[in-house]
Amino acid sequence: MYSYTEFDEAFVRERVAQFRQQVERRIDGALTEDEFKPLRLMNGLYLQLHAYMLRVAIPYGTLNSGQMRQLAYIAERWDKGYGHFTTRQNIQYNWPKLKDVPDMLDALADVGMHAIQTSGNTIRNVTADHFAGAAADEIEDPRPYAELLRQWSTDHPEFQFLPRKFKIAVSGAPNDRAVVKAHDIGLEIVRNDTGEVGFRVLAGGGLGRTPMIGKVIREFLPKDDLLPYCEAIVSVYNLLGRRDNKYKARIKITVHETGLEEFRDRVEARFAQLRPEFGGADQALLAEIKAQFARPPLQASSLAAFESAYTNDPVFRAWTDTNIAEHAEPGHAIVTISLKAHGATPGDATAEQMREMADLAQAYSQDELRISHEQNVILPHVHKSDLPAIHARLKEAGLATANVGLVSDIIACPGMDYCALATARSIPVAQQIATRFDELKLEHDIGPLKIKISGCINACGHHHVGHIGILGLDRAGVENYQITLGGDGSEDTAIGTRTGPGFAYDQIVPAIETVVNTYLDQRESPDETFLQTYKRVGMEPFKAALYPDQEKQRAA
Repeated sequence: MYSYTEFDEAFVRERVAQFRQQVERRIDGALTEDEFKPLRLMNGLYLQLHAYMLRVAIPYGTLNSGQMRQLAYIAERWDKGYGHFTTRQNIQYNWPKLKDVPDMLDALADVGMHAIQTSGNTIRNVTADHFAGAAADEIEDPRPYAELLRQWSTDHPEFQFLPRKFKIAVSGAPNDRAVVKAHDIGLEIVRNDTGEVGFRVLAGGGLGRTPMIGKVIREFLPKDDLLPYCEAIVSVYNLLGRRDNKYKARIKITVHETGLEEFRDRVEARFAQLRPEFGGADQALLAEIKAQFARPPLQASSLAAFESAYTNDPVFRAWTDTNIAEHAEPGHAIVTISLKAHGATPGDATAEQMREMADLAQAYSQDELRISHEQNVILPHVHKSDLPAIHARLKEAGLATANVGLVSDIIACPGMDYCALATARSIPVAQQIATRFDELKLEHDIGPLKIKISGCINACGHHHVGHIGILGLDRAGVENYQITLGGDGSEDTAIGTRTGPGFAYDQIVPAIETVVNTYLDQRESPDETFLQTYKRVGMEPFKAALYPDQEKQRAA
């Protein structure tokens, strides 16, 4: 994985020193809050409902054990002993004191981390497949390209004041685990007809109040052209993007209003201008970066311990069946550690749990961890013979919930418990849904089902692409929850369809139970997933179950 250079170190330290002075000026009153706001946002510091919130970048979701231990230390030293992992592969601290934030940033810099461009109208943390560098279906590791994009976009002089925030995701496999089609720029590593590896480039995706699926702007882009082409896209957007209305300022609106063909023509023209200016310097840098992402040497070992535990321990077997993914190297596995224990806050991890995950990574996973956009933590390189020992330690730490991809593995934004923009609670709804289905003991019978919850129209919980999506809104001072069905965040990305009128806070969990029971009644076999059933039968059976009074009136 990437390690800071002397330039990186000097750059980050300079930013921290600069921000320390700005904080001091804010505290002594030399800066007003309005004057301080753009300065703090440049350094990932938000003002939430009850306190400041610091959002720390975890570029493309990759960490080593030392960095995870430092995140634990920061949580204990300057926050309330926990951190919240987000759908952007970041971690958020919800309770820092303003005077302590520069010290937190210095502590991050000690381990090659920062909070730069985790906020503001700029290019945000570049995200990637959380199984990158390990997945069996991978064409090529996308992380070197994500790191190249991170370095290019950090403090880019042209792109610090874009019309709106800008998000890039990179996937290296045909199975999309990075939701690339819901990003401002989505990059899919593909092979063309001659076997050459390059990128399919999408632009104009995004969720929020106007969800749109990204459109293919280049079917195949040679790898050497990645930076000039991305710069061309952002440059054209920077000129055309609306600044008169922040709700219409994202690139998805620009592409929609301009038209894909005209937008593509402008990008291609700008690309032709920019391409000669790069002169190959980016490729020399990419070669240096790639060398740091070589897969660590993995040793063969007996599988007897794994096979015995799998045969004889049903709890271990259930965990393995849900939380383990296929690795590119035989005899190895990718472990997803669920941060979704039933009744817990999705994405939260205590300092103790962070340290335990760091220890496991150091002992069993080549000193690597990944943060997923689904708010879980990954051990990417684990020999199967080590899985029983890992499972035993996870149980002791309260991290062995066997629910990855199931109904309680819920994505949820912080909602009205923390966020100043939220209009409804998300966390309690997620907790109640998870607890209810744990009581029913139906999770494993239900099978793969992705529920995603957002506490406002900004869709930080990705509800639009949930198999079941929940959007919390304010209706005359009362929380109201809309349900959407049929969303999909995979390579077959789809925006969910609203079922009908929303549900009150005390009705939303029974409503979700009704949706799931309808699926169980409608499916043709236990192997037919929720999404497959929905695509086959459509919305009507679910609407009839959710709104029986409307159906009676219609029949009358």
